[in-house]
Amino acid sequence: MLNLSKNCTKTISALFIFAAMTGVAHAGNHQEEPPCKKLTHKVKSGEASWYGKYFQGMPTANGEEFNARAYTAANQEMRFNTIAKVTNAENGKSVNVRINDRGPHVKGRIIDLSRAAANEIGLIETGTAEVKIQICSSQQPV
Repeated sequence: MLNLSKNCTKTISALFIFAAMTGVAHAGNHQEEPPCKKLTHKVKSGEASWYGKYFQGMPTANGEEFNARAYTAANQEMRFNTIAKVTNAENGKSVNVRINDRGPHVKGRIIDLSRAAANEIGLIETGTAEVKIQICSSQQPV
C-alpha cells in the first residue's frame, strides 16, 4: 500500500511539472484584455453576438485554439491580431479584443465576441447588441 502511495505522488508531481513546463496549467485561466494605445477616428456600427464553450479548444481561422476566456473576436474584414475597441451602444461599456477568427456567419452581424469579451460589455444575457467598433492599432481601417 505504501508503494502505491509513493507511485501516485510521483505521478501527480510529474503531471504538475509537465503542466507547468507546457503552459497547460494556465490554458483555461482568464486572460487579460489586450492594450489599446491609440484609436482611429473611424467607427463602424452594427450588431454583435458572442460564442463560447461549444467552440472551446476548436481551431480559429488563424490556427489558434479558441479560448472563451480570452479577449478575442471574429470579424470578416479586419486582419488577424488587429486590436479593436468594441463599445456596447446600449450601456456604454467597452472592451478591447484581438481579432483571431472569421465571422460572424449570421447576416447583419459585424462581430462575434468571445464569452469573456461579451461578459465585459454586458452581452451575455441579451445575446446580441448594437455596438460601435474602433481600431486600436493602425493595421487596417474599419
